[in-house]
Amino acid sequence: MTFVCSATWTAQPGHEGTVLAALVELAPASRQEPGCQTYVVHQDPEEPSVFRIFEVYDDEAAFKAHAGYPHFEKYALGQAIPVLANRERVFTTVLDV
Repeated sequence: MTFVCSATWTAQPGHEGTVLAALVELAPASRQEPGCQTYVVHQDPEEPSVFRIFEVYDDEAAFKAHAGYPHFEKYALGQAIPVLANRERVFTTVLDV
């Protein structure tokens, strides 16, 4: 079943550039992962510290594998997440209706 993660990352003041730089590397590498259908990053023009990530995977297993790839460890865990003020994730599945 198609698995979706909608994430909101809010950078700590002054760290927007660090988060953006990490996402510039993370997004294209994530799109190459087996089972990744979509990985789109948005930055809120009204609140530049807020980044939204929309991810679609073939299934939950592909999403879970995402967290184990070297590019996720380097750019998400190593660069962006340590300078976030807040991180929210919502998980859903696509309905075939």
